Amino acid sequence: MPPRVQTQIVTNSLPCLSSPSPSTSTISKIPIHSSSSSQSIQPSSRQICRPFSSSVASQTRLRTEMFGWLSGPGAALKNHVPGSTNYVTGIKESRIDHYGPPRPFPLNPHFASQPILSEELRNEIYDRVVNKKKSVRAVSVDLGVDMRRVGAVVRLVELEKRQKQQGKPLALPYSRAVHEMVPTTPLYNDSRINSSRPHEPINDLPVHRLTDPQIFYPVSESRQFNRVDAGRVFSAAPALEHKQVVKNAADPEEAISSITQNPSRIEKVGKGENEEQVLQPADARIPHPHLVAHERYQESKPDERREVFKAYIERLNKEEAAEKERKRIAKERKEQQLTKVQPETSRFEFRFKDVVVSKETTGPDGRGAQAPGRRYGVPSYERKKGQVKIPTRVEV
Repeated sequence: MPPRVQTQIVTNSLPCLSSPSPSTSTISKIPIHSSSSSQSIQPSSRQICRPFSSSVASQTRLRTEMFGWLSGPGAALKNHVPGSTNYVTGIKESRIDHYGPPRPFPLNPHFASQPILSEELRNEIYDRVVNKKKSVRAVSVDLGVDMRRVGAVVRLVELEKRQKQQGKPLALPYSRAVHEMVPTTPLYNDSRINSSRPHEPINDLPVHRLTDPQIFYPVSESRQFNRVDAGRVFSAAPALEHKQVVKNAADPEEAISSITQNPSRIEKVGKGENEEQVLQPADARIPHPHLVAHERYQESKPDERREVFKAYIERLNKEEAAEKERKRIAKERKEQQLTKVQPETSRFEFRFKDVVVSKETTGPDGRGAQAPGRRYGVPSYERKKGQVKIPTRVEV
């Protein structure tokens, strides 16, 4: 076996690297083993160091460039400036005029940092919905925030106020730190600026599952094939009659409002469990269909701003009134199906609901939720531990 280095102390400290006597050879520090005996000869009683750490490792080119950048342009990112993002790309963007959302990763220009709601904008949403009794749809259009986010903000602010009343602490330092580190959407004094600079797109159209397949539908060149016809093709529904097509083309606003204000009257196709509504055009499925009619009316009368705004308010009030009427009818229908019984000596109220036991209500496996089946429907997990009881979405 090769001889081992026998040392008392092995260290990589700097004092051991610098030898006071340069004439001393490194080989002299290695103990010499005699062939006749196994005892090693110690050259001196001085502290012995590892000879492999005597040379300083040279830095690579990339490491040198990294430290050069940290001491140069990167020094501006060492301390965070409150109210602004501390992104690496901000150094280059500060030298040129940059428009659009900030992009924190230089090598991934497709990723954009989306802004969050500021505290002022969040409180304004809550004040308009709760205190001023404005509709969620109107607040969404005025402030440029999606209706689902408006409902979520109202619920979260209510939860925050409830926690304050109960004396529970809030994570305010964390909230302030997040608002200082990411871009935020401020509340402008002029409401027109909020409409021109929305927080997010409020009229995005979700992809319907019926539009996933690719269908080749041949039509004649003389036929005018529009979105209504495309929706009926995707739903496997027959084409509309010529009279109905002419009526919808003459007054598209009335055709869309008849769908949005009375969704229960939409034509259905299929049988049994496969029954579903015919796919409607995009103008009727977007969250704010009244904005399409507003743009059409504005283009037809560009000089009549007051009349256009008045028609817009009337159109919005009709949509809200129709929605309230639908909710009221649904609530009354649900109450009519329930029979409430509360004994005099009990603090509990028993509610009984009449159900129809059939194949459509119990389902093919007998476990439907609409009526008692083979195993009395789907069991309720209301009191079971580990179940998420916090609403995961907001119905607006």
